[in-house]
Amino acid sequence: MTLPTEVRASGPRIDARPRWRRMVAPVITGCAVAGATLVLRFVDPNGPSPLPMCPTRLLFGVDCPGCGGLRATHALANGDIPTALDNNLLFVVLVPLLVAGWVLWMVRAWKGRWPDPARVIPRWQRALPMVVAIVLLVFGIVRNFTPYLGSGVG
Repeated sequence: MTLPTEVRASGPRIDARPRWRRMVAPVITGCAVAGATLVLRFVDPNGPSPLPMCPTRLLFGVDCPGCGGLRATHALANGDIPTALDNNLLFVVLVPLLVAGWVLWMVRAWKGRWPDPARVIPRWQRALPMVVAIVLLVFGIVRNFTPYLGSGVG
């Protein structure tokens, strides 16, 4: 399937806002994540803490795919990778991808050039939300029906 000529001929979008304005959102996001990680460095979610319990765990007694994410972040912030992997393997695997996405956002905001959405949405990007949903569902099922950090049904 080929794209129409006018779409292929169009180049990247140019953001005419000043650089400082383009950088506000990615910088604030990075600072917020760094601040939250710093808080989790010192607040241990494994014991009594002011952090809320997962609603899925509280209501249904099973772990959602995100359960253990705070404990994993606490372990990563303290340099304990094996404990982080034990708390939530999926989260630890996704952290480098999240950091890479944030860096890409920073670079694009710095340059002010964004790819033309009509040209950069290949089939895999259209399928990505479904793939993510399936991975989360499978991970949620596997972690609740196999021995994993005391998780599970029964």
